[in-house]
Amino acid sequence: MPDPYEPAAFKERIDEVVRGFVAQEAEQLVAVDADLGPVADQVEVAVAGGKRLRAAFCYWGWRAVGQPDSDAMVRAAASMELVHAAAVVHDDLIDDSPLRHGRPTAHVALRSAVRRRPRAATAARSLAMLVGDLLMAMAGQLFAASGLPAGYLARARPLWAALARELIAGECLEILRTGATPDTSASLQVIRYKTAKYTVEQPLLIGGALAGAGERLREGYTCYGLALGEAFQLRDDLLGLFGDPDRTGKANLDDLVAHRPTALLAETWRVASDTDRKHLRALLGRRDLDTDGLEAVREVMRRLKAPDRIEEMITVRVREALGALDALDLPAPAAAALTALAHSAVARRH
Repeated sequence: MPDPYEPAAFKERIDEVVRGFVAQEAEQLVAVDADLGPVADQVEVAVAGGKRLRAAFCYWGWRAVGQPDSDAMVRAAASMELVHAAAVVHDDLIDDSPLRHGRPTAHVALRSAVRRRPRAATAARSLAMLVGDLLMAMAGQLFAASGLPAGYLARARPLWAALARELIAGECLEILRTGATPDTSASLQVIRYKTAKYTVEQPLLIGGALAGAGERLREGYTCYGLALGEAFQLRDDLLGLFGDPDRTGKANLDDLVAHRPTALLAETWRVASDTDRKHLRALLGRRDLDTDGLEAVREVMRRLKAPDRIEEMITVRVREALGALDALDLPAPAAAALTALAHSAVARRH
């Protein structure tokens, strides 16, 4: 019998679970009071799209142990996408980002619901924060009600606490280091905790724990997951500044205006002359930065070959992830899927 997994078909399965579950939850929210309609709408918008990478890593963390395809496991894996949706809503709020995938972010969209209230912008931000909180609670509910045996779920429960703790640690570190003197090691630590762990490592480990993975496999998941997760965020850093906004759905100016501690900026700063640093200081963090300022920063980065070094860092990490995968001697379908996911996570334009 052919393996039922195929990337597009798997994504459809996850989409169906996520949208169906969230639609039911949104309906119950509106049943409390019709005034909650705009909030319920944003909960559904938050899960409307996405690559479903986190669900895929969780699913293959299960399959790599030798477990069969299972609708209950697909529901458990889909809960990772609600964690991601919650993180995105909170991240947009923290960064005060106006757009996500070309659409208004939750705290911007919700302004229309409170436009006649005093301090409408603050009220909209509060509503968005609660949208993110609700999505995180829904993630736990979907996981617990997946249909997997209680004994399996109990093995993964400690990893949920680690996932939440590490994700919040990464967000806090980024806030604490925003605007500070750029440093590559500090930026890579932010990447590891803010993105790599909850995007790749923890979903794999949770899938593995559900399936009863042994210590050697769990260690291999961590090696693969951290290296690939960091490569994923490094690609995001490059796309954020040099990508096509029509494809990324984000403005190229965002990271510069916010003066975020990206590895790309840190690698530029590391080799910059005093003159270049003075020039960068005058541009970073300016709310009125325009396209001329963007081009000026890009010129410094290109001249100092910072994008080339980030590309090399991505290549090294993907090679490291695939080496860790090869050493695990996984079942062929799982090895092929995780290899394909490694390439698709970094070879992208959005």
